[in-house]
Amino acid sequence: MKGIKMGRRALVRCGSYLAAAFLVLAGLAFQGHREAAVYRQYLSLSRLHAFAELSANLSQLDADLQKGVYASSPAMLSALCTQIFGRAISAQMALGELPYANMELEQTAAFLAKTGDYAAALARSAVAEGGCTQEQRETLRALSQAASALSGEVAALQAQLLDGEAALEDVETVQTRMSAQEGREQEVAGTVYQAVEEDFPEMPTLIYDGPFSDHITGRSPRMLEGLPEVTQEEAQAAAAAFLDLRPEIFTLISAGEGKVPAYSFSAAVDGGELYVEVTRQGGLVLEVLHARTAGTPSLTREEAVALAGAFLERQGYPNMVESYDMERGGVLTVNFAARQDQVLCYPDLVKVSIALDTGKVVGFEAAGYLMNHTERDLPSPAVPAGTAQTGLAEGLTVLSQRLALIPTSGENEVLCHEFQCQDADGRHVLLYVNAMTGQEERILILLEDENGTLVI
Repeated sequence: MKGIKMGRRALVRCGSYLAAAFLVLAGLAFQGHREAAVYRQYLSLSRLHAFAELSANLSQLDADLQKGVYASSPAMLSALCTQIFGRAISAQMALGELPYANMELEQTAAFLAKTGDYAAALARSAVAEGGCTQEQRETLRALSQAASALSGEVAALQAQLLDGEAALEDVETVQTRMSAQEGREQEVAGTVYQAVEEDFPEMPTLIYDGPFSDHITGRSPRMLEGLPEVTQEEAQAAAAAFLDLRPEIFTLISAGEGKVPAYSFSAAVDGGELYVEVTRQGGLVLEVLHARTAGTPSLTREEAVALAGAFLERQGYPNMVESYDMERGGVLTVNFAARQDQVLCYPDLVKVSIALDTGKVVGFEAAGYLMNHTERDLPSPAVPAGTAQTGLAEGLTVLSQRLALIPTSGENEVLCHEFQCQDADGRHVLLYVNAMTGQEERILILLEDENGTLVI
């Protein structure tokens, strides 16, 4: 009997423990469910806030663009363009907080990027040129009309969101819908962004000194102009000759179009994968990348720079001058610029990477050189170096000076006096003063350590 009583007592005790455990688990589950609900609500409110920020910045962007049309003084136009640039950046940031919005609102994202960059370029030119032209005013007017139409669509969608007639999708929903859409030509219905993108306003033609200018799009590399198309076999032979290798080790990866149409080849060399791009027009090597682990360095920095310069000379790149270099993982990457009539032409940039253990070329990039290099008609400086130096900030010691051609954000080039200076703290900076106007064009800071020099 005593054993039976003890068994019953144990059963009761176990039942009590199980009940308590069940209550604890139920409580934890409820708490987890509640926390998940709160988190989902937080995310929903965050997305609504981001959309409200997008709507507000688009409205202000429209207003500032309209004001820009009527600005008559350079100072006012520059101030408004700075505000336009800020509004565009804020709208882009809000757009980035919405799940996949940069993909689903692709035209909206492109409009904001182009409008902001155009305004920044116009702000700079307004001060330098004393205002804007009638053509630039018409461009601002057209951008304002596009912004107004876009703002109206976004505001209408915002009203639907606030009324509960529409809802912003979460990441999982967007991923599911985009997966279902993959491989289909038509979009899968359901996205709340469709109304904004379907009737997107027409963008005006942008002609300015910037990367989104319509006259730059599709510009062919100057070095390839007039050169014939090469076959795959000819491109393969060019890749092999460039690196002193046998053509048969290369395998074609693609013959893509791209901004600069090129054949892409790969090969297994020295225990690493070698990748080479050769332009379809002209058969010139565009890029080399050799993925291998470098061993213990046996070359000095000076020896590697000399090897890189000699390699460029052999490959038909004369008058190249080293500007700065950086060592990473046993590989030294050297930046070279072309020199014409004692003027350093920074748009004509070539990068060469040398493995410090073998002295072989493991990296090469010539996009800047192929795109921009040409024999230029360089003007004589209207502002002497001594005069340009008097405008530098106080406290700087000039270490060296030379003439340099620097690129703008578009395709224009500016002849400058390049001053390498040192401040009171020993930091090195590069200052570029326009050799024709005496205006300060650019300031670069040199971050120097044992690995080399980084320019920012």
